[in-house]
Amino acid sequence: MNNRNLPNFYSQFNFYETTFIEPVYRYFPTLYFVPKVVSIFLQANDYAVKGNYNSRAWIESSHRIIKALEKAGVKIEIENINLMKNEKEPVIFVANHMSTFETLAFPAIIHPIKPVVFVMKSELVSVPIFGPVSAARYPILVGRENPREDLQLVLEQGKSRIEEGKSIIIFPQRTRSPFFKIKEFNTLGIKLAKKNNVKIQPIALLTDAWPNGKYVKDFGKIHNDKTIKFSFGEALEVEGNGTETHKKVTDFIKNKFYEWGRKDLVIED
Repeated sequence: MNNRNLPNFYSQFNFYETTFIEPVYRYFPTLYFVPKVVSIFLQANDYAVKGNYNSRAWIESSHRIIKALEKAGVKIEIENINLMKNEKEPVIFVANHMSTFETLAFPAIIHPIKPVVFVMKSELVSVPIFGPVSAARYPILVGRENPREDLQLVLEQGKSRIEEGKSIIIFPQRTRSPFFKIKEFNTLGIKLAKKNNVKIQPIALLTDAWPNGKYVKDFGKIHNDKTIKFSFGEALEVEGNGTETHKKVTDFIKNKFYEWGRKDLVIED
């Protein structure tokens, strides 16, 4: 809550922090969280349309979404973030893609340490409200209809982003899924890393506290009895044709699911 423009009496209080209100949005986390996210996006969209959605604004809106989810009762754990801090050069981040949350949280988690851009579906930049925000952060856009053309586009634009000192986030699964389907985890990130002689860094994600929605995909029911987990793996040099490196990446993510007691979410066939 922004208190800067309120009378002095009201500025002494943060109504969202009071112990009387807190249990209400803990009991009804979705009713609290969804309007909060919409509000954050409306403000971000306004900045983007005016050409003011810079890195600082991106990080701030991402951080506000993380805090809103925590306030709704969802615990968030991030492991081994120092493995990212230790890398001085740009890297290619590859992660499983479970929900909307990782897309919105990465700017606050990664961008302050390593400037980053996303590889994303081109259709997303035409979505109302979300589109201008996405386009403002220089994503690499793919159509997902012609894999050969997408590969060439990512290699070309990825090279220029890396030369600018930016790391790149890729979700190698075709779409968001509650399952980690190993055979659908493509090697685009491996190819991009090898082409540009940079490392690839895996991230395992467990974000089913905010699952896909039944009617609106981006807004599923919030489960504040679950914990969101992010785990960074070691950055890897791409060896040979990349087959062994790709296996190390998928093994890291798979083993994290096992460690988290969620072997049921891993599909190897």
